[in-house]
Amino acid sequence: MSPQLNNVHEELQQWLTLLKLNVFKAQFQALAEQCEKENRSYVEFLHELAWRENEQRQQKRMASLIKQAQLPRNKLLSDFDITRIPGLAPSQVLSLASGDFMDRYGNILIFGNPGTGKTHLSIGLAREWCLLGRKVRFFTAANLVQLLLQAKAQLRLTQCIKQLDRFDVIVIDDISYVPFEKSETDVLFTLLSERYEMRSVVITSNLPFSQWDSVFKDKMTTNAAIDRLVHHATILELNTSSYRAEVSLTNSMARLC
Repeated sequence: MSPQLNNVHEELQQWLTLLKLNVFKAQFQALAEQCEKENRSYVEFLHELAWRENEQRQQKRMASLIKQAQLPRNKLLSDFDITRIPGLAPSQVLSLASGDFMDRYGNILIFGNPGTGKTHLSIGLAREWCLLGRKVRFFTAANLVQLLLQAKAQLRLTQCIKQLDRFDVIVIDDISYVPFEKSETDVLFTLLSERYEMRSVVITSNLPFSQWDSVFKDKMTTNAAIDRLVHHATILELNTSSYRAEVSLTNSMARLC
């Protein structure tokens, strides 16, 4: 390489560093040599480099969004057996996976007995939304309530809710599992009220609406919470037997045989 070309090479490396074009910097030389051998044009060379740069940035962004979502397990939507759920259409699940409901500030409410796949479905959908560039945050109901209570005790509940507002959708898993005190459900109701027609939520529950007074403690708050959640909601009912129980029974039968 001539001294003049060497200087150009070094300056180009510096500029690409300043512009944070890391893929350009790492791959331009090898790709340039490849394009010369294949008699590809300058435009094709530049197009290939730009595509590679964008692809890496997209991959890093998706990985960052998945990490930020704090999904508790690596559950994939493709592994969710829709055929086990009577009345649940694959087209409906695919529509929800597109994330378009967030643009309308809609909600998803997933009901079903323990072991029917509510958490798996919510995690699988959340992962798909992350891959589409959506900002998602997954909570168990117990963890979310404790976060809100701590913020309230520090006189920063409003600030905490505003911080959660940056997420396009919040998943609240197992809202019916924990026997909350009224002070706990009050902060949860405050969050749901603030997100109403502003941001989306996904809620999973073992209890039908008729039993939600055991969650929110009084009839007025229960009705108000349900009213806000249902207004722009898609409701999924996973009316089937426990998948975990079926697997356990199958394994037990296999051992007996």
